[in-house]
Amino acid sequence: MNSLLPLSILLLCFFFFFFIQAQFCFSAVVFAVQKHRRQSLLTAETSCDIFTGSWVQDESYPLYYFSSCPVIDPQFNCQLFGRPDSNYLHYRWKPATCELPRFDGIDFLTRMRGKTVMFVGDSLGRNQWESLICMLHAQAEASPTQFIKGDPLSIFNFVEYEVSISFYRAPYLVDIVMFQGRRILQLDEISVNGEAWKDADVLLFNSGHWWTHKGSLQGWDYMGDDGVYYLDMDRLVAFQRGMSTWANWVDLNIDRTRTRVFFQSISPTHYNPTEWNDPVSKNCYGETAPVNGFNYSGVYPVQTRVLEGVVKAMRYPAHILDITSLSELRKDGHPSIYNGDLSPDQRANPDQSADCSHWCLPGLPDTWNQLFYTTLLF
Repeated sequence: MNSLLPLSILLLCFFFFFFIQAQFCFSAVVFAVQKHRRQSLLTAETSCDIFTGSWVQDESYPLYYFSSCPVIDPQFNCQLFGRPDSNYLHYRWKPATCELPRFDGIDFLTRMRGKTVMFVGDSLGRNQWESLICMLHAQAEASPTQFIKGDPLSIFNFVEYEVSISFYRAPYLVDIVMFQGRRILQLDEISVNGEAWKDADVLLFNSGHWWTHKGSLQGWDYMGDDGVYYLDMDRLVAFQRGMSTWANWVDLNIDRTRTRVFFQSISPTHYNPTEWNDPVSKNCYGETAPVNGFNYSGVYPVQTRVLEGVVKAMRYPAHILDITSLSELRKDGHPSIYNGDLSPDQRANPDQSADCSHWCLPGLPDTWNQLFYTTLLF
């Protein structure tokens, strides 16, 4: 009996050792399969132009409903303010040669734990910022949140994940300073705005529309550049100088080993129906479906070409999210007269008052964020 005891212990040790080895091997295989799957997806996405494709109907969209999102501004909240159709909500962007991963809010929050994502720009940047919050909140509805609304900085925190999704309002990116009661758009200065951006882990910039505004919509009284002041100048030249100041600031001030930098290409407008070959309409009012097919006859915003040149010249180029062409197809996606900031008289006059610049939420900016999610994390 005593002679069998060491043998039993030896057998137990052998089986225990074998079991541990088997578990280790199984875990290694699972890890290898998961790693291969992630790498395969990454390879597919990086070898595919995710910005070229078409819109397909998909009844599993939208990814959230306006009534469940805590941050949608009235100007984007088309369903709340009476938009009668809903077909525009049921479209998915399909790249021509691959599939986008479906947006996973919990995956985003988990992988971005402890980080700050900051949108910087104009109201179209705010449009996208609110969209991302809605998409994340829809999948983490029970998770505690905190909303700090301010100007120029607003912050939405997902407390459990220690993730901050913030928006900094700077329509021109470069600084506007007051001098003797006048607003000076400083084409060569960005230090005031830029101070707020330095600690973000992900920065997504946009600018463009405000550079073309004139009259009452113009956001400055003079332009300043290298000590010289101008009543006006070629707006494209001004845009190029301003964006070059932004690019130089990013190269000098942002640690690219810890901060990812993106720039959203120019969001198109739909005020001219001849661009989609409609001889009857006056603007986007009444549009309920995208432009058919892959092509659009509108003018590709020349600002995008300027932006591409500026980014290419950077020491560490920002990643351009090229949403212009795919957005040009979505003549149906604007608030039109269902912008909650419009008065009753304005809503009664769609030819003059329709908002064909911003986008409904839910709506097109959700696709922008799906592309952002793909580019950022895959």
